[in-house]
Amino acid sequence: METAWRSDLFRTVMHRTVAIAQGSRTRRQEIVKGNYEFIIINFDGVKVVTPELQAGGFDLIIVDEANAIKSVQTERWKALATLVKPNTRLWLMTGTPASQSPLDAYGLAKIVNPDSVPRFFGAFRDKVMTKLTQYKWAPKRDAQDTVHKVLQPAIRFTKAECLDLPDLLFAAREVPLTAQQEKYYGAIRKQMMTIAAGAEITATNAAAMLNKLLQISQGAVYTDDRDVVEFDISSRYAALKEVIDGTDQKVLVFMPFRHSLLMLQEALLKDGYTVDAIHGDVAAGKRGEIIKQFQTEDDPRILLLVPQATAHGITLTRADQVVWWGPIASTELYIQANSRAHRAGQRHNVTITHLQGSPVERRMYGLLQNKVDMHLSLVELYKQEIA
Repeated sequence: METAWRSDLFRTVMHRTVAIAQGSRTRRQEIVKGNYEFIIINFDGVKVVTPELQAGGFDLIIVDEANAIKSVQTERWKALATLVKPNTRLWLMTGTPASQSPLDAYGLAKIVNPDSVPRFFGAFRDKVMTKLTQYKWAPKRDAQDTVHKVLQPAIRFTKAECLDLPDLLFAAREVPLTAQQEKYYGAIRKQMMTIAAGAEITATNAAAMLNKLLQISQGAVYTDDRDVVEFDISSRYAALKEVIDGTDQKVLVFMPFRHSLLMLQEALLKDGYTVDAIHGDVAAGKRGEIIKQFQTEDDPRILLLVPQATAHGITLTRADQVVWWGPIASTELYIQANSRAHRAGQRHNVTITHLQGSPVERRMYGLLQNKVDMHLSLVELYKQEIA
């Protein structure tokens, strides 16, 4: 909301007033009732202040990454539907309106052009899917044409048609820490402050403590006994899925910590994505098979990678999205890892997306993008974190 929408509105319509409705219910209510021409709010915030939004007199609703409201059974969809009146302008923005299944189009069509689809979901499913077994359905041959028809009126612009873009783009997505993560993050910071008060900070100590903060931020922390404590990764996972669903191409996800990788792999597989992974315990022969399959076949669509094992010597140009689940403490590995997709043979613009939820992650990404040697900055990072 901040890094994309507020910034873009300022660059394009700087004479308009803009506010972000976030925080407590009371705070959101005050902002929605305020004298602003643009209100920016996240999907789940709509249901928190639905009455205020209904009374706000908004004549245009823009839904970015509209796949997030594709299911009519969700509270997100129901809350948004109450805001749409016969005279409301509604723009649903997505590059992948049916990325997983033709059924994804039903919720979008139902809200933007309800007369184009049957009243009930089951009737639409029968139009676009064929039942193979009790639990398995497959798209009909004309499903794509049906989806196209029900999602009219629509218009499509490609990046190449409307923007003169560089071939390597960078984006940041804020993924707030959960209450559980905040608690443990704070505990580690206090421990760091205690250590700093009693002794000189060495690069080794700084690296170890900062590593703990990164592990907590990314979903799994290792104890001194090498046990693993897992954290809720739902907000970071939701941001990753938005990136995945926003491209027709393949996706690379770099993850510094193996246990977080295994957690994410399990979640993606459970949600029906095709995914494979390469980390230190994957044999060289197996790695070659995975890379070849990724480059030459439709599946897997997502590749999870530990950068220490995959940053050099391989080509993964079938991907146009490179996502960093969290930063690493090596500028060289960061640059090399980004080059796995951004190299000879790439036919698309490549976007590097940073997922960030904690102060140490934001600082480290800044150093990485500025090509600062992280190893020379660990002590300074440590001091900034406890300041």
